[in-house]
Amino acid sequence: MQFLILGLLLDGPHSLYDVHKRFTGGISLFYAASFGSIQRALKQLEEHGRVTVEKAADSRRRKRLYSSTVQGREAWHQWMLSPIIGSDVDQMMLSKIFLLGHLPPSERSECIALIRMRVGEEANALGELADRLDDQAVPIELREIYRYQRATLNHGIGRSSLTLEWLDELEMNS
Repeated sequence: MQFLILGLLLDGPHSLYDVHKRFTGGISLFYAASFGSIQRALKQLEEHGRVTVEKAADSRRRKRLYSSTVQGREAWHQWMLSPIIGSDVDQMMLSKIFLLGHLPPSERSECIALIRMRVGEEANALGELADRLDDQAVPIELREIYRYQRATLNHGIGRSSLTLEWLDELEMNS
């Protein structure tokens, strides 16, 4: 979440309320975050020197505005051009694509290639699993159970394939 917030701050200073509004206004379709979790992430970013906080001059409510620092922008840039790790590939992929416009055009293909590599690895792993399962004989009493389990695997294979096509289209139109 911290890198997603850093990416949002590239647009300029935002209050906690502004950041939360950006999440609820669209980002929550792929990355859900509560007001409290955003507040904790901003506090951690401040503690690590990745954001600064200033009181808004025109605010009676002591509104605090968060801005990314040079260190924060560098950390965000490194994250954008790093391989996707962890188990929630979709969330990470969509976060990076959402922020892709902040990268210089010359680096966008590199980011997409790193995403494509991870999605391709998952697609290959799912295909290998399907091959292994297809080579096994399924006892007749388990065929109905297997049919639905295999359907979930088919969904993953199809989703990976569709994602790779989507990435190709995105890169062609960039």
